[in-house]
Amino acid sequence: MVLMTNPAPTRGYTATKDNLQSRLRRIEGQVRGIERMVEDDRYCIDILTQISAIQAALDKVALGLLDGHARHCMHEGAQEGRADEMASELMAAVGRLMKRG
Repeated sequence: MVLMTNPAPTRGYTATKDNLQSRLRRIEGQVRGIERMVEDDRYCIDILTQISAIQAALDKVALGLLDGHARHCMHEGAQEGRADEMASELMAAVGRLMKRG
């Protein structure tokens, strides 16, 4: 018997997945670095500076994902007659990103 597996769906970030994963690993390392800074009783402002750098890096990842979603997923959804649904979904995601803080 041959088992058929479904191929992974194509997402807006599929073409840049390796880059995205690399960025996320770098951010993960930065977060671990902050944990070490706290453990080492580092100066508060130095820790806050690192947190700001992580937030900027995450924002860059988020913008890349939004771009991929708009260019790929929304285009695909529009071809399927779901343009309004996809636009609402995108705007809700943007709204959640902007509420931070």
